Amino acid sequence: MAVCFTHPLDLTKYRMQVLHTRAPMLSTLYRFAIRDGIPSLWSGLSASVLRQSTYSTARFGLYTVLSRQMQKQSGTAKLSTTSTVVCAGIAGGLAGMVGNPTEVVLVRMCADAAKPPAERFLYSDAVTALLRIAREEGVKVFGRGLSANIVRSVLMIPNKLLTLSKDVSQIAPYAAAKRTILSRTQLKDDIRTHALASLFAGTVATTACAPADVLKSRIQSAAQGSTVLQVVRAGMRQEGPVFLMKGWTPAWLRLTPHTVLTFVIMEKLQELVNMTAATPVPSRATV
Repeated sequence: MAVCFTHPLDLTKYRMQVLHTRAPMLSTLYRFAIRDGIPSLWSGLSASVLRQSTYSTARFGLYTVLSRQMQKQSGTAKLSTTSTVVCAGIAGGLAGMVGNPTEVVLVRMCADAAKPPAERFLYSDAVTALLRIAREEGVKVFGRGLSANIVRSVLMIPNKLLTLSKDVSQIAPYAAAKRTILSRTQLKDDIRTHALASLFAGTVATTACAPADVLKSRIQSAAQGSTVLQVVRAGMRQEGPVFLMKGWTPAWLRLTPHTVLTFVIMEKLQELVNMTAATPVPSRATV
């Protein structure tokens, strides 16, 4: 549900990452909206939904399982900061492996319009893309950019846990920002403070993940296989070190609303589930 709102920013990020230009976010978004129409900003949405259904589900599910197991072994109700980060990192890395095939599809479908017509993949939807890649290029293509994706997933997981983790105060950037706000301002420990601290944590996470995200996108969008070293050399030679931060603005702008929407929608769905579970089932009339 959340990606239906934030997908245009995600799409713009991927296109900026694969384009060898220095066009800013608004210019890139406007250029493709004018050329292909506003609805085109949602192209590749099926791949985005599929990615969230695999990668994100695996990420949070694995974190829950690992944290519970560690709680049982330690005999404590609340994990330490180190334990939380370890569980989050392992969950993120494993989820990156699980979701890499859908990541390849997402990057290709989003970046397609930024390529010359002869180089476009023209996938109609995410499932068709998975089948075509497996048939035309082999399943090994689903492993492209895996190392960069795992690094990105490990770095991003602490920020993502802000929405679902009960140990939210243990996440380092969020905790540091929250302590500073509470000690140096008149704000209280409420939604405003949480929003500001989340904004800081999101900025840190976006910046830390940007290089790995760019490398992953370029490797996965290419028709021919490339190594991380080859992509780095080509990018440094043609664009300079700044290429590693391409797509930072849309990634940052997407992160906060996506996190908030995920949290709000999750709460409403949970209320609906609880309401349904609490509704008594009428007994069958006896004959």
